[in-house]
Amino acid sequence: MDQKIGIIGSGIIASSLAVLTTGHGLESHILVRSQEAKARLMKRFEEHYALLVKKGILTPEGRAVCESYLHVTEHYEDLSECSIFLEAVTEDRTVKISVFEQIAKACPKVKMICSASSAITPDMMLAGQENNEWICRIADRLIIAHPFNPAHIVPYFELCASAWTREGLMEEAVSFLRFLDREPVVLKKPTPGFIGNRLQFALFREAMQLVEEGICDFEDIDRALQYSFCPRYTSIGIFEHMDYAGLDLDAKNCKLLFPILSDRKDAPEVMTSRLNAGKTGTAAGEGFYDWRSRDMEAYAERVNEPFWKFINWKFPTVPDTEQG
Repeated sequence: MDQKIGIIGSGIIASSLAVLTTGHGLESHILVRSQEAKARLMKRFEEHYALLVKKGILTPEGRAVCESYLHVTEHYEDLSECSIFLEAVTEDRTVKISVFEQIAKACPKVKMICSASSAITPDMMLAGQENNEWICRIADRLIIAHPFNPAHIVPYFELCASAWTREGLMEEAVSFLRFLDREPVVLKKPTPGFIGNRLQFALFREAMQLVEEGICDFEDIDRALQYSFCPRYTSIGIFEHMDYAGLDLDAKNCKLLFPILSDRKDAPEVMTSRLNAGKTGTAAGEGFYDWRSRDMEAYAERVNEPFWKFINWKFPTVPDTEQG
């Protein structure tokens, strides 16, 4: 593939996307807002590659080849030759629209813009933009391509089109992501949260309900997930599981359990009480757990451990400076 990739953003997702594209030998130009943002981006980018070397997936020489494919800039004009864009800025519709406008103004070769939005559908994104000249120019090339973090380790992407999306673009997006050794799923119609987050938050809601009802502690929930059905779902799917159990039994359990499952519409007290106390999670040192004395490196190892098997692609062997 000879496409040049434009990446917008300097956060966790952007740095991971940069590893994914450069690790596949694609010339990648990433736009940041400042030198401080560039420093944060490069730190994460280099840490990702250092971990691949530590895991024995890459040699130091191979890492240097991959990193040569990255170019960082503060100017949209430097992305003018890019045809595929991966947008990974903050989850703010106004900010994203501004990015799309800048791409439309400065990048005449754009063929596809993939937004990494985790909840905003493309129709929500484009609402009210009918009279925006610059957005109208590129709206037919905009889709949601939501990755899970980190995007170079977790292979799943969920794709969502808008009413504006041109015919054939989703097929091109799927082809592009498969070139990157990803596993894309195309939604038949938009929904906030798409697939992955809707499933996760349904589980989160029920988990918190069990704690609030005094049925168990949150540690018990985590133990149940780690040692019961979650490991099974790393090798089979939920509908495969339902078929195997038998739909007659599944239907009986639906009738028994659905009436008692949580249907709350807002964050529960078991969460808000901790937020009000400043216990926001790992960044604050406390959330549901006390993280102040935990080995965070060991935790990070556990987070990524199930996914290392998916980094099995062929990395580039020729530095970008030797291409062409």
